[in-house]
Amino acid sequence: MAGETLYVIDRIVTNPGCGQKFVDEWRAGYLPNARRRSLTLDNILVSPPLWSEYEPNVVTITWTVDGTSGWWAMTRLSRGDTTLRQWWDAMEPLICERSRTMAAAADDVEALADV
Repeated sequence: MAGETLYVIDRIVTNPGCGQKFVDEWRAGYLPNARRRSLTLDNILVSPPLWSEYEPNVVTITWTVDGTSGWWAMTRLSRGDTTLRQWWDAMEPLICERSRTMAAAADDVEALADV
């Protein structure tokens, strides 16, 4: 099943005025460890495209992993990582809500689902 890419999409809604601080903290504290878990950063999107003291930002971070084997490796390494849980706990004052979803290119779905 070589060649299929899975996308991991993190969506973080920051508390008003916390968008830039969250992104800075994420780059310094989360990103280096994510690379060790085989996540490849695809993009960081910020909406609205400005830092406001009075409004929340929606930070959408997309990653890629190499197929289902890459996803399972990332998942296995994440579950046992207590520093990851501690990092998210420390970010709670900056965050209103967060979620993670997975996706694939439409052309890859059939091959990925053939297990």
